[in-house]
Amino acid sequence: MEIDMKTKKLNPTLMALTSSALTLLTSQPVIADAPPDQAVVGVRYGKYIEDDIGADKTLNARSSERYDIDVAQFHLLTPVGDNWSLEVDAQWENMSGASPWYTSYNNAGDAKVIMSGASIKDTRKEVGVTTRYFFDRGNVGINYTNSSENDYKSNAFSLDGSFNSADGMQTYSAAISMSNDDIIPTIGRVQTNTVKAEKDIRSAWFGVSQIINQNSLVRFGLGYTYREGFLTDPYKARDKRPDKRTEWAFSTGYRHFFDKQDAALHLDYRYFQDDWDVVSHTIDAAWVQNIGDSLQLKPFVRYYTQDEAKFFSSVVNNTNQNYYSDDYRLSAYGAFSGGLKATYDIGNWTLVASGERYQSDGRFGMFDYTKAPGSVDFWRYNLGFDYRF
Repeated sequence: MEIDMKTKKLNPTLMALTSSALTLLTSQPVIADAPPDQAVVGVRYGKYIEDDIGADKTLNARSSERYDIDVAQFHLLTPVGDNWSLEVDAQWENMSGASPWYTSYNNAGDAKVIMSGASIKDTRKEVGVTTRYFFDRGNVGINYTNSSENDYKSNAFSLDGSFNSADGMQTYSAAISMSNDDIIPTIGRVQTNTVKAEKDIRSAWFGVSQIINQNSLVRFGLGYTYREGFLTDPYKARDKRPDKRTEWAFSTGYRHFFDKQDAALHLDYRYFQDDWDVVSHTIDAAWVQNIGDSLQLKPFVRYYTQDEAKFFSSVVNNTNQNYYSDDYRLSAYGAFSGGLKATYDIGNWTLVASGERYQSDGRFGMFDYTKAPGSVDFWRYNLGFDYRF
């Protein structure tokens, strides 16, 4: 769920070309070369609802509820002096429901899920602060984010910047980040596989954007992430993963604004691979339609497919192996999602609403797959407003 703030009124062409669909590897924002000329405050409420898992997929032949998450977000962006800006982001999530615990075979030899039961209840709070300095041909920003929930604590730092060529046709962007996380699983109905652990994450990203003409631009990005520490899911009964993971990702995006239609086409592709043998492809497409001076509609679709991790198994029978997991998120599968986002301007106010449907299955993927009955489908909604002053 996202907060997509507008610091000032932009012409429709620029708005359509640089709205939130212009997202690459690490969701690097599109930032102007001058600090915002007015402050903006935004509030969002979001709802994430996973479909119940059917009785045909569980070992006890009973349907079960899954995750249900309520999300509240707050965002403040304000200029500070002539060359600085300050951003404050806060998020609150309330999570409840059940998740797959492990898989096992039934009497017919089919893989079925054993659910954790409706025992998961957690609240996550996150606060981030970003300060940014703007100069003639670019900007640089530094961010600190603290995230806390009952069983997980995280402190993250990032530094990013962008620099424009002399003719303004190219923009070069880069970012580095690090986080230190503490994992303290809560002991409930489901037995956990650790009492306390830590993990560290280090990431780097570099991107280039090229303006082709007054109506078109293209972007490329390359990202690297290194994870080290406890990478096992503590709430999976049959889960033991390597304590290191190296990830690479490449992405590209294209934007074209159509004058006659007063609309823009957004196309994105992302390739990902890691040393767990997970490979994925993501394709995004969106149409950003301006209607008059106030309304903007953005229907969007996405296709995602990934290969399975080298230690994934539909049912883990040998826990004497070095590594193993029956987590459906490490299986080979494909997923389709689509939805609609709408924004409407009323004076200094902007109303925002969006909805999305996501469905996944091994049959949807491009790779050979081992059936993972725990795959998830969900609905996601978002409603809120921005106020500029």
